[in-house]
Amino acid sequence: QFELVESGGGLVQPGGSLRLSCAAPGFALKLYAVGWFRQAPGKEREGVSCASETGEITNYADSVKGRFTISRDNVKKMVYLEMNDLKPEDTGIYICAVGDDCTEISRRTGAGYEYWGQGTQVTVSS
Repeated sequence: QFELVESGGGLVQPGGSLRLSCAAPGFALKLYAVGWFRQAPGKEREGVSCASETGEITNYADSVKGRFTISRDNVKKMVYLEMNDLKPEDTGIYICAVGDDCTEISRRTGAGYEYWGQGTQVTVSS
């Protein structure tokens, strides 16, 4: 039972903040890297951020650097994405994934990420 369930999405105004959660109850989460990806209708999937097994290594897309923070709690088997100073271009479905590692390449491409959630909608609108 390898399931990832995202929550915390919603409608916010530009400049607002939102905190996304990803529950991974079926995983020994400390054995996996985790990542957040997003996709808008008609656009390619974009790797937002990832974190290594312990969280000591993180990687972010340039577009969110300084605004978003990924974190994880391996005991609670939870992954979080704190989003600040949200912009309309941040709108999309945010998807949690678990996989092998967290590097610039794996974050950008999703390579090595075997398990994916269904996503939670984030809409940033004025």
